[in-house]
Amino acid sequence: MTVNPALDLNGVHLSLGHGAGRTHILKGIDLSIRTGESVGLVGPSGSGKSTLLMVMAGLERADEGTVKAAGQELGTMNEDELARFRGQNVGIIFQSFHLVPNMTALENVAVPLELSGNPKAFDHAREELEAVGLGHRLNHYPTQLSGGEQQRVAVARALVTNPEIIIADEPTGNLDESTGEQIVELMFLAQQRKNATLVLVTHNPALADRCQRKIQVHSGTIEEETPAVREVRAR
Repeated sequence: MTVNPALDLNGVHLSLGHGAGRTHILKGIDLSIRTGESVGLVGPSGSGKSTLLMVMAGLERADEGTVKAAGQELGTMNEDELARFRGQNVGIIFQSFHLVPNMTALENVAVPLELSGNPKAFDHAREELEAVGLGHRLNHYPTQLSGGEQQRVAVARALVTNPEIIIADEPTGNLDESTGEQIVELMFLAQQRKNATLVLVTHNPALADRCQRKIQVHSGTIEEETPAVREVRAR
C-alpha cells in the first residue's frame, strides 16, 4: 500500500513585499516529507527556511507550484478553510511562545479545541499539560512562568489537537542551553507519542542532527539533503 507523504511541495515559488521592494524568497522548491519523519531545515539567516516552514503550514501562500499537506491541496483553500485545516492537522511552535497573556496555561492550551467546538477542551488541555510536566502550573499566567515553562505550554498547545504535522520555528531560540535541551527531548518524545511528522527550523546543529533528515536551504533553494548519522550507521 502506498502511503501519501505528509508534505509534498512541487515547483514552489514565493515573493514577498511590494513594488521595487518585492523579493523572490522561494525559488522552485521541490520537497517531499514522509509521514512520521523528522526533518531539520538549516541555512543562513535570510535563506528562506522560515518562509518555507510557513508555506508548509498554510500561513503563506505560494505564488506558483503546489503545496499538499496531510493529503490536501492548500492552494485551493480560502482563508477560513486554511484556518480549519491548520486547527485539525497542524501544530505550530514558535520561538516567541505566542501565549495569550491574560489566559492561564490551561486556557491557552484549550483555545484550539474550544475554537473547534470540542466539549472536552479543558480535559484534553489538562492531560497535555501534564504530559509536558506542567500539571502543577495549570492556573498560572504566562508572566508567572519561566521561559522554559512558557515554551512547554506552547508545545502542549501545538499537540493538544493530535496534529498529523508539527511545525517548529527556532523552538529553542529564546532559551538557555539546558532548558533548550529539555524542550528538544519533549518535542521528539511527543512526536513519537503522537506518531506525527516533525519539521523544524534551527540554527542549532545538534538539534538538526537529531532529525532523520537535514535539509540545507540557501538563497531560496534546497542546496543539500543529508540523512541522519544514526540512519547511515544502521545500514
